[in-house]
Amino acid sequence: MTELTCFKAYDVRGRVPDQLNEDIARRIGRAYAAVVQPSQVVVGHDIRLSSASIKAALGEGLMEQGVDVYDIGLCGTEEIYFATSHAGMDGGIAVTASHNPKDYNGMKFVCEESRPISGDTGLFDIKALAEKGEFEAADKRGEMHSLDTSSAYVEHLLSYVDVASLKPLKIVVDAGNGGAGRVVDLLESHLPFEFIKLHHEPDGNFPNGVPNPLLPENRTAAIEAVRTHG
Repeated sequence: MTELTCFKAYDVRGRVPDQLNEDIARRIGRAYAAVVQPSQVVVGHDIRLSSASIKAALGEGLMEQGVDVYDIGLCGTEEIYFATSHAGMDGGIAVTASHNPKDYNGMKFVCEESRPISGDTGLFDIKALAEKGEFEAADKRGEMHSLDTSSAYVEHLLSYVDVASLKPLKIVVDAGNGGAGRVVDLLESHLPFEFIKLHHEPDGNFPNGVPNPLLPENRTAAIEAVRTHG
């Protein structure tokens, strides 16, 4: 039994393919199903080049254990949390490595009502089962479904503000070639803002640097755009 070093205190995060790959993702899916005992699980992925294949393997593991999988596609982690609660699912898994280097990937897990799963609430049980790799066969294989919660998600976001009271503004948005630009596009027609969009196209190669705003060099383009358009 090889230790899965991709398991951290609050999520899964590791270098692809050494620490996280399709085989490991499939085992994690089966282990999650065994520990959480869900009937329906939402999955989604970020823009990283390995995310779609890792999500597919994760979904395969879930279905092997009899879980119906609802795929919301390219999304942010917060959209998984929303979809899990909004659609009344038993759990959700986001395939994402946040702002880690581009050769990394990972997963974030929630159970029903989008309650997070971490080291003290079942994550290490999932780790142990995934490492062991021995699972009881399900009576019936689960099914894969597509799920679109984008309109409901936008409505949810807009419910936090009084849109009628907002004044026209120019706002610089640097998506860092990640998936956040898609949400800006969905919100744009509902808001009285002119968005100045930088690095807006999703690109898992991250040609303008890993989308980590904590790095000063990654804020330069936005700073210059504010000065130009302000």
